Amino acid sequence: MDQPLAATRRTNSHFRKRATQLPTADARRQGDISQLAYLQMGGRDPAIAFLNSDHEALGGRPLAIATASADGYARVAGVIRAWAAPGDAA
Repeated sequence: MDQPLAATRRTNSHFRKRATQLPTADARRQGDISQLAYLQMGGRDPAIAFLNSDHEALGGRPLAIATASADGYARVAGVIRAWAAPGDAA
């Protein structure tokens, strides 16, 4: 009557949410805008702060805007380039 319990492997997978993968074009824009910000803004910390903070002129978080569309990417890239070279703005 007393049978040993089958050994089961316990996982924490029920705690992990299944993330939806970004479409390829969105992921590319996200990587490109992150790299541009890193190079133009003087490093990781300023780039992350800019990309993840609400930007009034853009109407939201630059990272989300740039990731969503090619037009959004162009708008955010323009702001980054203007920030990096304020004397060159016409």
